[in-house]
Amino acid sequence: MSAITTVIFDMFNTIAQDGPDHWRQSFVQIIKEQGLDTDPETLRQAWDYGSNNFRERRIDPDGPFISYLDGWADAFARAFADLNLKGDPQAASQQSIEDLGTRPIFPDAPEALSILGQRRRLAVLSNADDAYLNPVVARIPAAFSTVISSEGGQCYKPDARLFEIALNELQADPAECVYVGDKQFEDVKGARGVGMSVVWINRRSEPLNPDLPIPDAEIRNLLELPEILERLS
Repeated sequence: MSAITTVIFDMFNTIAQDGPDHWRQSFVQIIKEQGLDTDPETLRQAWDYGSNNFRERRIDPDGPFISYLDGWADAFARAFADLNLKGDPQAASQQSIEDLGTRPIFPDAPEALSILGQRRRLAVLSNADDAYLNPVVARIPAAFSTVISSEGGQCYKPDARLFEIALNELQADPAECVYVGDKQFEDVKGARGVGMSVVWINRRSEPLNPDLPIPDAEIRNLLELPEILERLS
């Protein structure tokens, strides 16, 4: 088995938090700034329909690339129409992007990254627009060799092309890399597709989907990762 020289991380819900409460705050702000006659939960439910549609369309390898900014603007446009609201979809999407850039870092992340960075290269590969990924990366006390976004790669995980971009930039062989992410479909399937080992960070104790690729290891927080990497090396 090859020695692990490089650890590539997903960002949101792996290193940075991105939960329902954070999104609720964004919807509260959107409603307030635009003077919309609705409540956060109603708007979120209406927006979810378009957002889920975007989530399905974005992984079509034959379709055009759509950024989160544009995909979420479309979702807000549909939500406003469904709720008979005269809102500004582009401004709502921009607010969501700005808020994502302020997401807090998980408490375990700085120490774990410091330990890992002493012996291995660190990198980020995330489904994200640069406008909100880069501000989060800038607040993390770690030296990343490269940061790859879906916007930069013009494709979304689990598309193998995004992982191959990271491997090319790192000049690394898949066998010497481990990918760490929180989603079995996007992260485990995607990294496995190019031959990387995968550690699934399962902070919410969710069950594995037996119909999807299984990770090489499962952790609850990033401080468990150094020991896992020793086993995989």
